[in-house]
Amino acid sequence: MEFFCYHRDRPDSGALRDELLEAHWSYMDGYEKELIARGPTFVSGTETASGSVHIVDLPDAAAARAFAFDEPNYQAGVYRDVVVRRWRNVLGRTMWDFPGGREGGNRYLVLGLGSGEPADLAPSGRDELIAYGPLLSDDGATWVGTALLIRAPDPDAARAVLTRDRYADVEVHEWEPGGRR
Repeated sequence: MEFFCYHRDRPDSGALRDELLEAHWSYMDGYEKELIARGPTFVSGTETASGSVHIVDLPDAAAARAFAFDEPNYQAGVYRDVVVRRWRNVLGRTMWDFPGGREGGNRYLVLGLGSGEPADLAPSGRDELIAYGPLLSDDGATWVGTALLIRAPDPDAARAVLTRDRYADVEVHEWEPGGRR
C-alpha cells in the first residue's frame, strides 16, 4: 500500500532540523526500497525548510504511522503536525525514475484537499509530473484529495494541474528532491 506523509515544521525549528539531518537520512536509508519520493518543502522564496514529504510503499496503515511518527525529526519536535494518507501511484514510478532528472527547473508539492466525487484521477501534463496520485481514506475507498510533485515554471502553473473548484483548499509548496541518491 502506498502512503503520502507530509511533516510540517514548527516555526523556528531549523537549527534542530539541521542538527538531526544525519539521523533523519539514516532513518530514511532504512526505507530506501520503500520510498517513492522524498524531500523538503520550503518557505516561498527562501531556503528555510517548512516541511518534509515522504511517499512510501508499506504493508499497511500501522506501518505507515510507525514510519511517520518514529522518524527522528518528529520524535525530537521539529514537526508541528503530520499528514498520513493512503495514496495511489498513478504514474507507477519513483521520483528517481522521473525523466526530467533531479535538477533543473522549479519543483513543487501540490496538495489538494477535497470531498465528494473524485477529481483529477487522470493527470494532464504528465511530462512534468514527478509523482501523482489521489489521497484516499484509510480503507482506500474514498477520495479525499490529490497530492503531486511537479516541475513547473511557477506556483500558479503547478496549481493549475488541479481543477480548482473541486478542492476545498489547494496548497503549493516549493519542494526539492531529498536524500543521498
